Amino acid sequence: MRLEAKKLLEDMRQAGALVLDFTAGKTFEDYAGDKLLRSAVQRQFEIIGEALSRLARREPAAAAKITDRRQIISFRNVLIHGDDIVDDQVVWDVVRHKLPALLAEVQALLAEGA
Repeated sequence: MRLEAKKLLEDMRQAGALVLDFTAGKTFEDYAGDKLLRSAVQRQFEIIGEALSRLARREPAAAAKITDRRQIISFRNVLIHGDDIVDDQVVWDVVRHKLPALLAEVQALLAEGA
């Protein structure tokens, strides 16, 4: 795996870890009621989606190993371009149910390419 691909995967890993740090010990109500927290979480998901989009263009074989890659990139697009349609419950569900699996896949790819 090329260095650039590793960098993109590392960007994804770091952004995902930040989301987990930001939301540790928080409830949905905490998330929904805190504009700063929502903004921080959404920004990190934008970084994840952008890094995955670039990875798909530069190293498609690596990106293909990420489950739901198209949905992740689409999620990034909604966060950036569709602020008025972002559903806090959907974002929270992604944090709790999808992000850990994504981070496991990213970590596996980083270990593969080491």
